[in-house]
This record gives sequence, C-alpha cells and structure tokens, in this order.
Amino acid sequence: MTTQSKMMSWSLLFSCNLMWALQFTCIKLVQDQAGPLFTVWFPTAISLAVLYPFVRAERKANGGVHPQVIGKKRPNLFAVYLVLCVFGVIPGQLFMTWGTRLSLASNAALLTLVLPVTTAIFAVFFLKEKMTGLRWLSFALAVFGVALCSGLDVHSVSLNKGQLFGNLLVFAAILGSSFYNSYGKAALDWHSPIEMLFWTYVGLTILMTPFVAVLERYSFRNLPHFTLTTWAGLTMLMLFHTTLSMILFLKALKSIDAIQAALSNYLIAFFGLPIAAIWLHERISVAAAVGGVLVLASTMLITLLEKPATVETVLP
Repeated sequence: MTTQSKMMSWSLLFSCNLMWALQFTCIKLVQDQAGPLFTVWFPTAISLAVLYPFVRAERKANGGVHPQVIGKKRPNLFAVYLVLCVFGVIPGQLFMTWGTRLSLASNAALLTLVLPVTTAIFAVFFLKEKMTGLRWLSFALAVFGVALCSGLDVHSVSLNKGQLFGNLLVFAAILGSSFYNSYGKAALDWHSPIEMLFWTYVGLTILMTPFVAVLERYSFRNLPHFTLTTWAGLTMLMLFHTTLSMILFLKALKSIDAIQAALSNYLIAFFGLPIAAIWLHERISVAAAVGGVLVLASTMLITLLEKPATVETVLP
C-alpha cells in the first residue's frame, strides 16, 4: 500500500470518528421536541434509502454471492439478524440516545473509550477466548471510571443518581455494540459489513416502528413545528452518524488494518468533549476527568498489552 493511500485511509478514519463524536451533541439538540425512540428510528429509516444503492452495487460486483460462503453451511440468517437487532443494534442505539439525554454529552463521549474492553469480554463468550486476569483488571478499572463519571463522591460513597442512570444506559449501549461486534461474525461469512449494517437497520426500523407509533405519537405531531436546531440534529444523525461515517469507515478498512481502525475510536472522546463544551457549554468535573483517564487506562491495557484479535466491524 502506498503512502498516499494510507494517508487517505487515515483521513477517512479521522473524518468518520469526528462524525461519530457529533452523535452525543446531536442527541441533546433534538431532545426537547423528539423522544428517544423517534430520535433513533427516524434517522435510521431515512438512511436505508442512502445505503441501499451501495449494498446493491456491492452485491452486483460480487455476482450476488459473498466470497466466504463457498463450502459453508448457511445458518438461519433471519434468526441471526433478529438476535443482532434485539440485543445489539437496538440497545446500542436506543440506550445511547436515552442515556445521553439523562446524562451529559461529554460523559457519553468519555464512556465510549470502554468499547474495546467490553468487546474483549464478549469475545470470551462468542469466540471462546479466556477471561484473563488482565481482562478482569481492565473491566474493574472501566466500572470504577464509569462511577467517577457519574459523580462518585469517594468520601461519602454517594452518587449523582440522575447521571448514574444515564451513564448506566450509555454503558448498556456500549455492551450492545460489543455484542453486535462479536456475535455479528455469524453474518459476516454471508454478507459484507455494509450489507450486515443495512439489514440490521432494516430490522431496527421494522421492530421499532410500532413502538414509535404508539409511545411517541407526539414526535410525529411535532414534525411541522420542529425548530431549525431539531432538524439540524436529526439531519446530522442521519447523514453523519448512521450513514456517511459507516461508509467511510468500511472504505478505510480496505487499506488499514482492522485493529488500527478500532484503535482510532479513541478519537471519538477526543472530538466529543470539545464539541459538547463549545456547542452545549458543558464542563467536565475533576471526578469525570479522572474517570475518563481510568476508562482510557482500562482499554489501553486490553489493546496494548493483550494480543489483539481481528476486528471484523465496529459499531460505535
């Protein structure tokens, strides 16, 4: 690979991590007029129309068959995608949205640093890897870091309960993304990463539609009254978070090692914190900063000291 192509791939990674970092602030921008279900459902449903031409072109280029399927028994892909939607992409998107609304955008950005740790934990269950002492230490540091980001008072052992619940939802969302990244390997023999993303978005849209229609009817009624700020947030979520960022990321994976691409996700917090500070005027407390350092330390233990495993796809 030439130096120029490598520079281009890193530029793509830089861009898509910046787009992912916008997610937390965009969620805050729309929360006054749109509920959490609608905030997830609407951009995802619209993004399907954008992703479909890419999926169709890729299938046509491959003759309709993914190269890895030759000689392998076809699993029940409907069941695989149902599990990916229910336990992976839906909680990954919905809990992130709900949790960010209850907590701070800066806290959510910090907590994304724990993704490599939780992905390593899920690898124990789905890839039959061992739960080493290093993984236990990393997980313990990550949990304590989450507590500090939630306003833990180490002297009185008390917590900011509102932020704690929001941060726990964000943490649950990260677990959903980790599940998606691990269990999703069952679909990647038959579909490319962008096809897998497309079909999980289809599943998310179908499964969430009745809940959005019943529980958040007011969001549809508010559509004609959405402010420019709300439309800006929804547009950026659709264009950047659910669509363009993933296309750029998957394009970059063709030239950059998957582990290097996964490590670039540290940029999400790097970008997310100043975005929240500038746009939402959020300020990070000392405890949250220390918590972020602990979360970063936990994931550095996993990524630098442990032998890396191949990462097929990443869902931040």
